[in-house]
Amino acid sequence: MSIDLRSDTVTKPTSEMLRVMMNAEVGDDVFGEDPTVNALEDKVAECFGMEAGLFVPSGTMGNQLCIKVLTRPGDEVMIEEKGHIFNYEGSAAAIFSSVQLHTVKGQRGKLSADLLWDRPRGQFDWEPRTRVISLENSTNKGGGACYTRKELNALRKFADEHDLRIHLDGARLWNAVIATGIDPAFFGRVADTINVCFSKGLGAPVGSMILSSKEHIRRARRFRKAMGGGMRQVGILAAAANYAMDHHWSKLEEDHRRAKELASTINTCGGLSIDPDSVETNIVIFDLLEEKAETALQKLGQHGVQMVPFGPQTVRATLHHQVTDDDVANVQQVLKQLFD
Repeated sequence: MSIDLRSDTVTKPTSEMLRVMMNAEVGDDVFGEDPTVNALEDKVAECFGMEAGLFVPSGTMGNQLCIKVLTRPGDEVMIEEKGHIFNYEGSAAAIFSSVQLHTVKGQRGKLSADLLWDRPRGQFDWEPRTRVISLENSTNKGGGACYTRKELNALRKFADEHDLRIHLDGARLWNAVIATGIDPAFFGRVADTINVCFSKGLGAPVGSMILSSKEHIRRARRFRKAMGGGMRQVGILAAAANYAMDHHWSKLEEDHRRAKELASTINTCGGLSIDPDSVETNIVIFDLLEEKAETALQKLGQHGVQMVPFGPQTVRATLHHQVTDDDVANVQQVLKQLFD
C-alpha cells in the first residue's frame, strides 16, 4: 500500500487526459498561433469574468507576472504572513519586480479590511508606496481556508478607497469555488489580477494561467518571454488543463468530503490535535501532541502513507482525485493504530 497525501500536485495524467494531449491541435504559442492555448485562455478568462488570460508554466511564474504588471520598483505588496508568495517563491518579488513584501498576521492565511486600515504607506518620502494587496484563496498554510463573498467585497472597497490593486493567488481557487458556491466571475470583479493553477486539484501535469485586463496581459506576455516562459507547441499541455477543467473540477467536492472524514478520525486520536470544523477544502493540517513531525512521518511512511511536515509538530495531508475512499479508510486505520 502506498497512499500519497503530500500534495495535490502528485497526480498523474489519466489515460483519457493523455489521449486528448496526444490529439491536441498545436502551433507556436510564442507567435500566438497555438489554437488549443488560445481557446483555453479565452475559456478561463470568460469563466472568471476577466478580459484576457495567459498560459504560464507554473503558479510561481503566474504570481510573479501579476506582481510585475501591478507594481513599479520600490513599491510594496501587503500579504498575509502565511502567503505562498512570501513563503515559497524564493524572494522572486524582490528579484524580478524590485518590490518588498509587507507581511500582516491574519487568520488562517486570510487578510481582512479591518486588519489593513492603518497599513498602507507612501504618504512620506521615506516610506515605500503600498501598491498591491495580495490574497490567497484557498489558503495553503492556512489549511485550505476560503474567503467569503462579504470578506472579499470589504477588501475590494478598502482597496478602492486607498487606490490599491488586488492580486488573487488562486492556485486552489477551483477548490474555493466548490466549497463556497461563489460564482467564478465574482472573483474577476474583486481582483485586478488572478492566478489559477491546473496542476493541483484539477490534476493536469503542468500549467497555470493569469487573468486580467487585455493591457495587463499584453505586458505580462512580454515579461513571460523575458523570464523564459515563452513556450512553443504548448497546446499539448493546454489540452490537459482543458480536460481537467471539464472533467476533474466537479471531483473536488469528493476531495473535500474525504478531507473532512480524515479530519474527523484525526480528532479522535489521543496523540493528535485538530479542529475538524476548520477543514473547508482538501487540506488537512493537524498537530502531534507527543512527538516531532519528522518522527511521525517516518512511522506513517513505514505503513505506506505519505504526508509532509508543516512545522516542528505539525503535519499536512492533502486530498486529490487519485485518492479513493478505500485509501482514506486505510489511512484512518493507520492513524488509529499509531496515534490513538
